[in-house]
Amino acid sequence: MEQIKQKIFILDTSAILSGKPICLDDSKMITAPGVSKELKPGGRDHQSFQYLIEKGLTIYSPSKESLDEIDAVSTKSGDIDRLSNADKEILALALDINKEKNKEAVVLTDDYSIQNVAYIIGINVETISQKGITKKFKWTYKCSGCSKKFKENIKVCPICGALTKNIVSCNKDISRKKCDR
Repeated sequence: MEQIKQKIFILDTSAILSGKPICLDDSKMITAPGVSKELKPGGRDHQSFQYLIEKGLTIYSPSKESLDEIDAVSTKSGDIDRLSNADKEILALALDINKEKNKEAVVLTDDYSIQNVAYIIGINVETISQKGITKKFKWTYKCSGCSKKFKENIKVCPICGALTKNIVSCNKDISRKKCDR
């Protein structure tokens, strides 16, 4: 007999900033320390955050191992410069939870880079206001002068001295996995 996994919803800053009511019945809601740092103190967003805390939102710090894994995956996908520290913490928390027996993480976010990295490493995502990604992206850097491409983020081309820009090197259609709530 297969045991049902407990879903744990991880709220990203975009879920709080959306202003949409977040009602997850009796499901556990968590977030990372960096999320509260992204909210303006005393503002409406901070009030929404405090309300969620009163409703049971708990703040957890991810493991260093999971943070390192997120850095490695997001570097490879080219999302590393698009993710804030809070975004990385959210994804790392999801990795930590998915390693626990009978638990499953679901990240609530409208952030496309979080969704991209989550898809790559097999983390379930639900969006709040946006449709969600339909393609998996890999980003590279291209010189605006000589068109040389670089895998790592180089601001100035070592060949011609021109600035580089972030471009999509490939994208792949994906079918979004929807989670039941």
